[in-house]
Amino acid sequence: MSTENRKLINIATAGSVDDGKSTLIGRLLYDTRSLTTDKLEAIERNSKQKGYDYLDFSLATDGLVAEREQGITIDVAHIYFNTDKTNYIIADTPGHVEYTRNMVTGASTSQVAIILIDARKGVIEQTYRHFFINNLLRVGHVIVAINKMDLVEFDQQVFEDIKKDFEALIEKSDYTEDQVTFIPVSALHGDNIASGSETMSWYQGPSLLEYLEDLEIDELEDHGTARFSVQYVVRPKTDTHHDFRGFAGKLYGGSLSVGDDVTVLPSFTESKIKTIEFFDQQFDEAVAGSSVTITLEDEVNVSRGDMLVKSSELPKSEKQLSATICQVNSKPLRIGAKYILQHGVNQVLAKVDSIEGLVHTDFSGEEAAEQLKLNDIGKVNFRLSKPIHFDPYMDSKSNGSFILIDEASYDTTSVGFIQ
Repeated sequence: MSTENRKLINIATAGSVDDGKSTLIGRLLYDTRSLTTDKLEAIERNSKQKGYDYLDFSLATDGLVAEREQGITIDVAHIYFNTDKTNYIIADTPGHVEYTRNMVTGASTSQVAIILIDARKGVIEQTYRHFFINNLLRVGHVIVAINKMDLVEFDQQVFEDIKKDFEALIEKSDYTEDQVTFIPVSALHGDNIASGSETMSWYQGPSLLEYLEDLEIDELEDHGTARFSVQYVVRPKTDTHHDFRGFAGKLYGGSLSVGDDVTVLPSFTESKIKTIEFFDQQFDEAVAGSSVTITLEDEVNVSRGDMLVKSSELPKSEKQLSATICQVNSKPLRIGAKYILQHGVNQVLAKVDSIEGLVHTDFSGEEAAEQLKLNDIGKVNFRLSKPIHFDPYMDSKSNGSFILIDEASYDTTSVGFIQ
């Protein structure tokens, strides 16, 4: 199945206090003409009231009153803009340690990460955390935007020194498939944001927007084994489609073709793919990222929440699992605690069997822990009431992640990434 659709790129941003992240996003919106007239007028008015001789683009993104007053980002904001060939969604996430859960939430659906570094400060402790989380979530493209180059006189050596320090950090990473790109920028003045910079002629690489525009759809997809989660059973029951029974959903990881032998999970019923359809069109193949309707040759029982996989590529089916957990609730996760584990649209009961350790986000290792508190990241073992059909997160983001839900309050307590 081939598509001619516009690209959609999901981006997560991270930066420490006053690194200029909100200004960078605001500049992107301004340079792509994505700011509404009233928003631009408000920026001009507020900038003048503050006595600035420039436009304060951070006002384009800091929507909460507390954010504007403190000049920091607290909440995760989703910002939309587009160019002639690409639609973008930016998850503007806070970089402070107390908002680690917000960073994880924002980065969990992102294909690209932008990590900002203040050229005057270089790599700092929070830079380690930002890169660690993107490493944990297997974000395939990381842009290290070394900002405020105007405040270091656009000095190439400053850029090279920071790049060298960050490359030493990359050496500590266990995720070797990501692509890390370094771009020197001045978000305030627009250097290397949407176009190149005359003041940094020594830099021969792409601007931030040029890099994003050059990314191909195939580079952005989560590649691995094919996992088709059924979202809806299509039964029109019309005169023309009286006996039609199709299964609509989105395909992740790999491709499926007409004639493929498939297994339906959790029933382990087997069949073959009869047709792959999208509206009134039929295709011989569906590729990763496609939303399609699949029909099978046999009348087998398939329901919402079931998964179609190639019979030669079965996932693991177990009642025990190990996962890296980020605690997103103020109620600590403790050994022996029971939760509802939601994997896709399916739910099972789960008990915390053991906590292997609390993970340090500066890549310095782990330490023993009896519980995980809000914003902690740790390695945890679970026992389940019945098997789930999963892949390790490093092999399949869609089938290797889950959330934990408190049985009493039904609040989300944790997000998990299966090892």
